[in-house]
Order: sequence, then structure tokens, then C-alpha cells
Amino acid sequence: MFFIHHSPSHQFLCLFLAQKVATTMASTFQENCISLINGAPSKAVFFLFDLLDNFLCIVFRFLDQIMEEKLESCHCNNPQETADSSGYEFLSDHQHLSETLYRRRNIFRQAGFLRLARKLPEITKKIGIATFLRNFLFPKKMEKVPQVANRWSDCGCKNCVSWTSNDKLNVIVKQPSLSPDLLMSNKPVENVIFIHGFLASSSYWTNTVFKYLPETTEKTNYRFFAVDVLGFGDSPKPRDCRYSLNEHVEMIEKSVILPNNLTSFHVVAHSMGCIVAIALAAKFSGSVKSVALVAPPYFGDKEGASCDALDVIAEKKLWPPTSFFSAMMAWYEHIARGVCFVVCKHHRTWEKIIKIITWRRYNKYDKLPMAITELTKHTHQSSWHSMHNVLCGGAKFTDKHLESLINSGVRISVVQGDKDDVVPIDCLWNMKAKFPEVEVEVITGTDHSSVIMSRREVFVANLVSLWASSGKKLN
Repeated sequence: MFFIHHSPSHQFLCLFLAQKVATTMASTFQENCISLINGAPSKAVFFLFDLLDNFLCIVFRFLDQIMEEKLESCHCNNPQETADSSGYEFLSDHQHLSETLYRRRNIFRQAGFLRLARKLPEITKKIGIATFLRNFLFPKKMEKVPQVANRWSDCGCKNCVSWTSNDKLNVIVKQPSLSPDLLMSNKPVENVIFIHGFLASSSYWTNTVFKYLPETTEKTNYRFFAVDVLGFGDSPKPRDCRYSLNEHVEMIEKSVILPNNLTSFHVVAHSMGCIVAIALAAKFSGSVKSVALVAPPYFGDKEGASCDALDVIAEKKLWPPTSFFSAMMAWYEHIARGVCFVVCKHHRTWEKIIKIITWRRYNKYDKLPMAITELTKHTHQSSWHSMHNVLCGGAKFTDKHLESLINSGVRISVVQGDKDDVVPIDCLWNMKAKFPEVEVEVITGTDHSSVIMSRREVFVANLVSLWASSGKKLN
């Protein structure tokens, strides 16, 4: 009888190879499952969504006529067909609006056989059905329909319409307290503007990195401004606004730069906020010192860049769930409005349910995470148009803005996680290839959010280093 003796190193090698084979097989199986889910089932689901969105278009137009005595404009038709509705003159103001608003692929819309059905709300208006229903359902309340800040499908609670008393953005300021020592120090003041991403607010910064930011250093005093961009958080959400890139920049200028007389500043931004930040910095290229971008969506200045951005950011697939939700909310205007009606309009109900489930109901000091409460602080109008006119439409302006900043000698630093499944890592490398002057850093093992959240102190330290080493300009 022969005995084969295996050395420890040989046993370790066998174990390693077995684990490697098992991991590879598991990974391959997972990829095959995802590929299967995103194949025929995905096409079937989005086919039904195409039909449902057209149906909801008719439903919402009819309800708008009953509830508000007017037909709200939508983007289901070509711009020529929508030019006479609610001020959306695509032809005269097309440079500020994204082509994705009216070029989203939809099988039934392109076929055009639902065109007659879309005219039903206008027909019911002419024959008086909408007026009859309004008087029948709301005999007193709807006798005279006032023009209000929110649409009937948006939340009208006190908190959600508190912005109506102010025409400027909500801005959170962090700065050193005015002490005699501070006044005598004569240290220069560095101003920094923080801009959040899509479906977020200033709390993205104030509740995370702000506590690590130094108000003063040996050589510098800092003043930080975290803004709620137009249409989000506690900032204004006007119903007749296009939420174009231009309007976002102008509101930050009106709410932060002009009132505080900022002749010199830095900009820090995340995700969608990066597009706004680049445009803002380009407009004030003589004043801005540095631009720090986290996971910027970049698609280059080329023909059809806006549509490419939509295809990449909101690819139609069922898995992962975040991608499915993004696709549903970006491609389908009326389904998205329905989701906002159910979730955002009734956010107080959902918050109560979550408190009950998480045992927070009986402790008034145990509040829900800001990520949950801030998620619903927008309207369908603000989220839908910001998604298309900034995230997608802003793509065609980014190259021009970056070129302006580089020519002005502004330092641009970009950081992104290699596990980012919201903005592809290719966006970063494409930006670097087009503009070699841009400083890039890829953080291993982090995604779209954890690239900041999992390394807050390091992130702040890098920001302070960037600000200190940026070229000096008059303050």
C-alpha cells in the first residue's frame, strides 16, 4: 500500500484553486441570471410601460382639466405640437431644453394610433363633461380655481409650500463665529459652494462632511455654502419653470454669489450637481479658484449627446433595482408623475408607516434619516425637467464649460468610485482623455455614494489640500 504525502503548500494551493473555481462559477451564474432577467422579460416589462404611459397621459390630462380647469403640457408630442401649451416653446428656446424630453422612444407614441385618444380631454372640455364633473364633485370648493404654487398631484402641506414666501434658494452657511481674535487676524477668507446631486438636498453635505470641515486654519478662514438647488429640498419649486441648466446657475448666482459678494470661491459638487457646478464655474471663470467633482456624468459634446446620456444613465433594464427605477422615472413622464403622486404627495403617510415599522413612533426625538425625508422634497415638475434638462441636456455644454475653465487656469479635480453603478467609470476616463489637465482619482471598492460617505475625513482633507494649493486670486 502506498501513501501519498501532501505538503502544506500543496494543500494550500489546492484549496486556493478550489475557492477560485467556486467563485468564478458563482460569478458566471450570477451574470447569466442578470443577463437573462435583462433580456426578454425586460423588453416585455418596458413594452407594457410604453402602453401604460400613453394611457396615463390621457388620464392625467383629463384629471388636470377637472381639478385645475386647465390642460397641463406634457412632452408626448413633437415640439411643434406642444408649442402652444403652457409656455413650452421648444422652437424658440430649444438651446436650454433637452431633446430627450420629446425624443424618448415609445412604440405606441411613434405608431401614432393613440393620437385620437389623446384628444379626448379637449373633446370633453368642449362638450362640458369636465365642467359638469368638477361642479358635481366640488360644488363649492371648485367654483373658482385659484392659481396655486403646487399642482393637485403635488403635496400642498405647509412644509412643501413654505418656499412661496421666498424667491431665493435655501442656503446653509457655516463660518467662524465673529470673535475679537478673528477680526484681528486679517486672514483671507476662502468661500466654498457645495452643490448636491439628483433627488438630494443640502443635507447631503451638512449632515456628512460639514462637521469635518475646518472653519479656520493657520493661514485661512473658511466660509461654506451648501445650497438646495432649484426644485429640491426647501428651495422654490415653481410649476411653470423649465429647470434648465441656465435657471439652476442663475438661481445660485442670485442666492449665493451676489448677496454675499463672492469675488472669489471654490466649488464642490456631486453627481448631477457637477454639471451645474461646471456651468456655474465657467460663468465666473475669473472668480472661481478650483472645482472638485465627485462622480460627474460626462458624455462629451457630440451629436446626440443628450440621448446618449439618457441611454447610459437610465438604461432600460430590470436589474439592478436602482437601474430599473431610474429607467422607469426617466423614460416615462406620466408613470413618473404617478409615482410622485403616490410617494411625494403622501410623504407624511409614508413617513408615519416607516416610523411604526422601525419603532420610532413613540420617540419624538428619534427622527427618520435625512436620506428618507429629503428624497420626497421635490415635485414631478422639478425632478423630471432637472433630469432631462440638466443631466441629459447639460451634456452638450460640458465640453465648452470645461475648456473655458482650463483656459482660465482653474484647477479641476475629479474623484469617482470604481464600483459606481449610477455613473459609469468610463465617464471619468473619457473626460481625462478629452481634457488631460483634469486631475482624476479612482477610489477602489466604493460606489456612487460611498466614495464620500465611507471616507469623509479623507475626502475633506483632500479638499482642504486642493483649496490651499489652488492659484490665488483677489478675494
